[in-house]
Amino acid sequence: MKHCSLILAMILMLSCKDKTQEVNVSEDKNQLTFHQVEDVKLYGGTLKRVDSFPSSYITPRPVDVWLPENYSDQNAYAVLYMHDGQMLFDASTTWNKQEWKVDEWASKLMSENKTKNFIVVAIHNIADIRWQDLFPQKAFESFDKQVIDELYVKTINADKSIALSGDKYLKFIVEELKPVIDKSFSTLTDSENTFVIGSSMGGLMSMYAISEYPEVFGGAACISTHWVGATPADFNPLPNAIFEYMEEHLPSPENHKLYFDYGDKTLDAHYPQYAPRVDSILKQKGYTDANSVNLFFEGEDHSENSWNKRLDKPLTFLLKK
Repeated sequence: MKHCSLILAMILMLSCKDKTQEVNVSEDKNQLTFHQVEDVKLYGGTLKRVDSFPSSYITPRPVDVWLPENYSDQNAYAVLYMHDGQMLFDASTTWNKQEWKVDEWASKLMSENKTKNFIVVAIHNIADIRWQDLFPQKAFESFDKQVIDELYVKTINADKSIALSGDKYLKFIVEELKPVIDKSFSTLTDSENTFVIGSSMGGLMSMYAISEYPEVFGGAACISTHWVGATPADFNPLPNAIFEYMEEHLPSPENHKLYFDYGDKTLDAHYPQYAPRVDSILKQKGYTDANSVNLFFEGEDHSENSWNKRLDKPLTFLLKK
């Protein structure tokens, strides 16, 4: 069985340095400047970056903000927070030469008036600690020490630090990043216009984000959600722990939207078995077809090339006018 880091490598890459041009702004006593990234290849819009966003909670990392064509401070925009930010816009800079094509889909859907106007906040991952940042922490902490010790050996890389930081990662987004975004750009700040989206471990974290902060996020899209939790193994209580967390903590369906999907190839081959449990939990929590989906894409695998073919689905589901 391959180590978790190898399995999850499909959505990892090292951060790269870009030639930049200074453009704006500050937050409190710390001066934060977003630079326009000049050497990224975009279908449309512009990309701005803080090269190392400071945090009291997590390891600093780049944060990108994608703005659509004709972005104007005279208008107000919904905000989409996305994980694995370095994989979203330009395949020429990614480790596997694939991308989500976020700028393509966002530009097309807005120009066709199929979604609200929105901007994208892209939080880069740090490969060595990505699992620790994105695993739903409270689900893991439900285990006793003996189970955790066995998980370290059989399911999770034993040669890595397992100091989980999922709760701190969310505090970073909610307490440190979002206030800067809302101050620096013309945004709609309420939960009805604030969304989170990710794939694989980022799918788990998106579910966790809307559950922990339902007053902040009005919708979450969880693409190829890694219900396995770590390395697929015979001994793996992680899926059940995740589902028990969802049964207790998913937010009210009255003012939240949840999007899930999955394929059936490569790592996604492990996910169809969990679809009935997800459907059951959504129904149990009162969700309907109007505010939740759990879609199956036959023949699709665990890659950006699969995700970018269907990205219009979660974007229109969450951001439809």
